Amino acid sequence: MMLQSVPSISPGALLKVDDLVVEYPVGSKIVHAVSGVSLQIARGETLGLVGESGCGKSTLGRAVLQLRRPTAGRVSFDGQDLTAMHGEALRRMRQRVQLIFQDPIASLNPRRRIGDIVAEPLVIAGVKDPEKRKQLVYEVLAAVGLDPNLVVGRLPHEFSGGQCQRICIARALVLNPEFIVCDEPVSALDVSIRAQILNLLEEMKGRFGLTLLFIAHDLAVVKAVSDRVAVMYLGRLCEVGPSEQLFAHPAHPYTALLIEAIPVPDPDVRPTETVPIGEPPSPIAPPSGCRFRTRCPRADQRCSDEMPELRAVAPGQLVACHHPLI
Repeated sequence: MMLQSVPSISPGALLKVDDLVVEYPVGSKIVHAVSGVSLQIARGETLGLVGESGCGKSTLGRAVLQLRRPTAGRVSFDGQDLTAMHGEALRRMRQRVQLIFQDPIASLNPRRRIGDIVAEPLVIAGVKDPEKRKQLVYEVLAAVGLDPNLVVGRLPHEFSGGQCQRICIARALVLNPEFIVCDEPVSALDVSIRAQILNLLEEMKGRFGLTLLFIAHDLAVVKAVSDRVAVMYLGRLCEVGPSEQLFAHPAHPYTALLIEAIPVPDPDVRPTETVPIGEPPSPIAPPSGCRFRTRCPRADQRCSDEMPELRAVAPGQLVACHHPLI
């Protein structure tokens, strides 16, 4: 259970998601939150998952960890089917997969002291020796840049947002996991603090050999931290590809629009006036065929009749579009 640096990262897919479906009943209707998503994340890789609010990013991340049970599909972690696990077997597996929540302050119990919060995963995992738990808590708090002697006895409200997120990262790392879902870990933080947390995640990834699913709606952040990027729209993947390649040559019209919307820190550069047509459809009644067709300037009858599947348009780059840009 000692926190250890991992000198090398073995190749191969650590996580595989096959045709995952997550649906929520709302009265007599169904919310199609995630519809047939398939992806792979290699060991040691950071996959950025981007899209508009409400497109199903967080639901997908929670379904991967089985915090939300999928309606259909399969999630395999290191060759083991998570969707088939229950009870004690799933609890043991969760020592290897962890989650960093979007709102750091809301995810910390306001009545518990930081030492107890960070130690709780160890208690659940069966580490019964109090001195052992204390040692691991002190190690992981020091690893994320906090002084354990000044932190463990205090309550969450005594810390800033950035410090609370460091505590959340420490809680996620204390079991020495292999895979972490980062659910918009910097969206609730001030801009001045975001770079510190992103740099910390990169440092922890290299030090502990982590594999990350980084969920965000800020493409500039995703570009900075991700090896590959997956673009999601209304519950389905539009495009997947290497980060630099996808940003330089987007193949899906939606990806291109998202990239054009990234603000440029130059007052002489006018923002683009290209915006998607209309509002995003409801996930209760998604459009037939391509789900982006109601807002796409390139849509035709085929887009209405046929659901596009991911296909290769360049080495490592997949797009689900009948009329790709490349």
